[in-house]
Amino acid sequence: MILSQLLARLDYRTSASPEQLETLEVTSVTDDSRSVVPGSLFVALQGVHVDGNSFIPKAVEAGARVCVVQQLPAEQLPGVLYIEVASAAESLGLLSAAWHGYPAEQLQVIGVTGTNGKTTIATLLWRLFRSLGYKAGLLSTVCNYVDAEAVPSTHTTPSAPQLQALLARMLAAGCTHVFMEVSSHAMAQRRVAGIPFRGGIFTNLTRDHLDYHGSVEEYLKAKKSFFDGLPKGAFALSNADDKNGFVMLQNTVATRYSYALRAAADYRTRILESYPYGTLIELEGQELLVQLVGEFNVYNVLAVYAAARLLGLERSEVLVALSQLTAVDGRFQTLLSPRGYIAVVDYAHTPDALLNVLETIEELRPKGARILCVVGCGGDRDKGKRPQMAQVAAQHSDRLILTSDNPRSEDPLAILADMKAGLSPDELAHTLVIADRAEAIRTATMLAEPGDMLLVAGKGHETYQEIAGVRHHFDDREILQAQFATEA
Repeated sequence: MILSQLLARLDYRTSASPEQLETLEVTSVTDDSRSVVPGSLFVALQGVHVDGNSFIPKAVEAGARVCVVQQLPAEQLPGVLYIEVASAAESLGLLSAAWHGYPAEQLQVIGVTGTNGKTTIATLLWRLFRSLGYKAGLLSTVCNYVDAEAVPSTHTTPSAPQLQALLARMLAAGCTHVFMEVSSHAMAQRRVAGIPFRGGIFTNLTRDHLDYHGSVEEYLKAKKSFFDGLPKGAFALSNADDKNGFVMLQNTVATRYSYALRAAADYRTRILESYPYGTLIELEGQELLVQLVGEFNVYNVLAVYAAARLLGLERSEVLVALSQLTAVDGRFQTLLSPRGYIAVVDYAHTPDALLNVLETIEELRPKGARILCVVGCGGDRDKGKRPQMAQVAAQHSDRLILTSDNPRSEDPLAILADMKAGLSPDELAHTLVIADRAEAIRTATMLAEPGDMLLVAGKGHETYQEIAGVRHHFDDREILQAQFATEA
């Protein structure tokens, strides 16, 4: 692609002549010096710990002819054309979009952001639209989909070049709608630059990712920036029951809508009955049994309904489709033991998410039955939530087993010590500490009695455990099923 075409929507400065910009052929756009090929345009991103300019010599050696920078390097290499921009991250998004022909402009892209519920809402919307005959794409923590084709996911929101490439594939496959999780990291790093969203959904905001953002205020600002950037004509749909729900909408030029179970809102529902297999709700005057469990999932269902209606679907067809949707992998996924206890596998990895799941289990457990909980915390992440996670688990379970999650580069025992620090002597009395996660799960199943409910929290859909920087195959559900086989 000709360089001037790539730069068409960028504000930039350069010493290059117009003739150079209009004749130089670019062969690829990348921010990874390892993927540079002769003729590449290299974007020098400014990371938290790394200065992208330090990779320019390596990129040039590999054949980069154009370097996009926030600040010109002290030593400018001969034969290299430098493009100076205010934000290299923003520019990477715009350049990636240009490289693929701005695919999002021909798609209806809906972004979902918030601490909890992003995966469920995005996935249910994707399933709903496909069940009604639409071709649709999904970008999520669990897996990306180009209509029916699964594409493994490595991040909640892919890097800008990967994201635009996936959008281009979705467009080529005939997709009309794309539903995607938009993480706070993605907003802070401007990965979604170049996407004119058709709508945005806010779920809730609780403590998370403070290892990256530093404070709840900065975390909130990252989430809010998504709504601030929505274009006129888009919709901004926010949870009015969350204390930050209307904060998200304060500065958006998009059309504002709200959903809630308690507050006044554009879209409301109420819970009529709760069951272990689903929830009976009233939605716009219609009783509806949905196959998802818990109040937190009712919020998710309501957000899906509201978004589908705002995208032009008929009320009746949405209600029918909603009744047929099932839980997302690793999100309140239930497994019945041959001995008569129920195991629940859930991705809950924040104090609020864990509380939501445990409160739901409290409502559903049979009279006299106990709640057992197996939970850990990830390494190299926000340490402040570790004692909070343990405290929530202890206060809402009869037996607690603290174990490893993904220790990453940290000592698992040090993580467990941080968790134990949140427990009182009485709480410690009904708590076991077993660092080996498989052994912790097996121990919990042996302690469980008929009617009990066992929550295995934190990893959900994940099929690996990262220890000392190495990923090993590990699936909570497989451990449970193997244990069930010994009980049959």
